[in-house]
Amino acid sequence: MTGERGSTGERDSASTNATHVRDSASTNATGVRGSTVDGVLRRSARRNPARTALRHGDRAWTYAELDDAVSRAAAVLRETGLGRGDRVGAYAHNSDAYLIGFLACARAGLVHVPVNQNLTGDDLAYIVQQSGSALVLADPDIAGRLPEDVPVLPLRDADDSLLARLAVAAPYDGPAPDAEDLAQLLYTSGTTALPKGAMMTHRALVHEYMSAVHALDLRESDRPLHSLPLYHSAQMHVFLLPYLAVGAENTILDAPDAVRIFDLVEAGRADSLFAPPTVWIGLSHHAEFATRDLSALRKAYYGASIMPVPVLERLRSRLPGLAFYNCFGQSEIGPLATVLGPDEHEGRMDSCGRPVLFVEAKVVDEAGKEVPDGTQGEVVYRSPQLCEGYWDKPEETAEAFRDGWFRSGDLAVRDTEGYFTVVDRVKDVINSGGVLVASRQVEDALYTHPGVAEVAVIGLPDARWIEAVTAVVVRDGDADEEVTEPQLIAHAREELAHFKAPKRVVFVDALPRNASGKILKRELRDRFSDG
Repeated sequence: MTGERGSTGERDSASTNATHVRDSASTNATGVRGSTVDGVLRRSARRNPARTALRHGDRAWTYAELDDAVSRAAAVLRETGLGRGDRVGAYAHNSDAYLIGFLACARAGLVHVPVNQNLTGDDLAYIVQQSGSALVLADPDIAGRLPEDVPVLPLRDADDSLLARLAVAAPYDGPAPDAEDLAQLLYTSGTTALPKGAMMTHRALVHEYMSAVHALDLRESDRPLHSLPLYHSAQMHVFLLPYLAVGAENTILDAPDAVRIFDLVEAGRADSLFAPPTVWIGLSHHAEFATRDLSALRKAYYGASIMPVPVLERLRSRLPGLAFYNCFGQSEIGPLATVLGPDEHEGRMDSCGRPVLFVEAKVVDEAGKEVPDGTQGEVVYRSPQLCEGYWDKPEETAEAFRDGWFRSGDLAVRDTEGYFTVVDRVKDVINSGGVLVASRQVEDALYTHPGVAEVAVIGLPDARWIEAVTAVVVRDGDADEEVTEPQLIAHAREELAHFKAPKRVVFVDALPRNASGKILKRELRDRFSDG
């Protein structure tokens, strides 16, 4: 990968947009050699046609049925007049129809654009318009939020929906996509700036699926539960698609409802679960967590944001037989970059592990020079999993891809055994009196206090300190007594050097997050900067 790779400008959806458009004969010939996202399902359907691939609500699909549905849905999409390389937005809740819509776009040579179903107003319009989506697949209950000039095709729950039209559609028999074609625009979470659309090719995503299968020990015999939003790259590309690749039986939930999760585990319907730390915290605090029989749960995956070490210790104490995997990465790399396996946690529970199969990583200084092990710097990646750049953002693309490496924006340290520990996001490091303070270290210290349920540490402008270390805390309602600001500051000073301890503690009812569980520190800084 070079620094210029993926540089973009205005695109004509019929011929450019970073998709390598070829004539049908060339595409079909190349498709024999290349591997595409929809091909992952096709191969599983040929191996295990009668095996259950997917459950959602009262519907179940065998691998053969799911593959057939994808072909028919691809034909429906192309019949709307969409051409190869056109972008198709997806604005909907979790469902089997959502998955079918994504795979149908892949099979028809269209570019899928997943959109957070919680977005509204300008935020929603920005992604739809910036991506140039020619059509949006939407659930009817939220379709009214979309810009009025954007054509909408209901995904389900309507007579003319994509799901309803499968019964009369013929299977798609058009040209196959090429491995180098774009499969998806994965928009970054936008926790620090406007979201950017990472241009993911079929080749990049398939490489990422192989990395996930290898690093996370995904097996055909597993029964994974998918409860996080499918618009988010982690649930879709680290778990659902790789599990379809190995032929597992998958269950999609509308949301990570604790009681529903407990029910499915107790019934033997689920033995594998991915969730961000915020969901694991919620499960561990749930009234039924200590009483339900969760012994069938064998694999626990966490990621999307940093897991506080005290929380992980609490979970491992309650479920000592559960294998925990720490998954780390970002949208631009598909999104899995490193994994800390269950046999690697001892003594390094704050680590995010080592690079996965198709990822090369190193730690560099501001000039891009690799630093010695044990030295803090920015993580950079080189990998076939990486995006081609950012959609219609050539300056941001050039800034992110330098000297053949992708600049992640994460500060980390690598040890002599090759394990990485993320210290902070570059933009979240606090300059307190000229000394740099990692917010994660302060958060871990505060999480050890029994009165703290959740915490986010930010830097706020300060005349004396440049930035004052500030803790935004959600109190634990089950604690014996309500913790106070002086108590938490004193507690932090017992755990940390005094200059790292918070100068101020703010109590809130909840921390702002995006749907993937990441805390929106930008919103906290904006909210509390004026006092």
